[in-house]
Order: sequence, then C-alpha cells, then structure tokens
Amino acid sequence: MGAMNVQEAKAKFIESWGKMASDWGINRTMAQVHALLLIAPEPLTADQVMEELGISRGNSNMNLRALMDWGLVHKQLRNGERKEYFFAEKDMWTVVRQIIINRKRRELDPMLKVLDEVAGVEENCPESEHFCEVVRDIRKFSHKANQTLDALVKAESNWFTNTFMSMVR
Repeated sequence: MGAMNVQEAKAKFIESWGKMASDWGINRTMAQVHALLLIAPEPLTADQVMEELGISRGNSNMNLRALMDWGLVHKQLRNGERKEYFFAEKDMWTVVRQIIINRKRRELDPMLKVLDEVAGVEENCPESEHFCEVVRDIRKFSHKANQTLDALVKAESNWFTNTFMSMVR
C-alpha cells in the first residue's frame, strides 16, 4: 500500500475523529469541525469550515458555537476585518478536561439530582426497601464517580500526562 498524501490523511483523521467523538456523546459534524480546526495551522472562518467539510453555513455556525460553549474552540478577530476566525484548543489535557466537564454537566449532574430526590422515599413495604437499597447503591457509586471526575478536572496537566503515559507504556 502506497503512502497517503496529506489531503487523504487529513480527510481520514477528520472522519475518524467524528466517529470516535460520537461515542463520547458529541455529534459527528461537531466533532468533524473540531478535528478540522485541530489540524488547521491557522484559524479558519466559518465559510472555510463550511467549504472544507461540505456542510451548510447554518450547520457550520451552529457547530462552531457549540464547540465554543464546550470550551474546545475560541474566536479571534483580526484588525480591519469583519470576519471571525476560529481556532481549536490544542492542549490535549484541556480538551479532555472540557469534554469531561461538559459530559458531567449534561449526564451525571442531572442523574445525581434525581437520585438525591428519590432516595428520600418514605414507605415501609418490601418493595420500597428494595427500591431504596438499589437507589442507595447507585447513588453511592454515582457520587464516587462524580468525586473522581472532579479530582481529574482539578488535576494538573503534568499529573494527568504522567499518569496516563505510565498506563499506556
């Protein structure tokens, strides 16, 4: 098999990043916009993103806004230009951290709130005992997961990198 040229490699990377990120609960187009900006040496305009990925202007703008909300993409204005330029956060630890924070906010936090509410059920019947026991276990586990994620989010990038690298060596 011959060597890939850079255009083929970029397309393959963008496609794969889109597939992988959809497993993290990020929509595929949003992930592809993110991938494109990650590998772009210079910030891009919404129109350049649109052309490069073959998506609509609305789709390009919507996904750039979503990525900015997630803290994965930043906006840049240039003197004398009305266009907005967008660039990706390139520090991988910050990227992972932002994804954890956003997924926690969207998924774990609402679940913890519900678990805290239903844990207070007051009835003395075998059914409620079983219910309370199961909820207590899930709640304990969820709070532990939450504490672990909080600790990870607060961790320094060098701790994360060293720990992670020693795990994959």
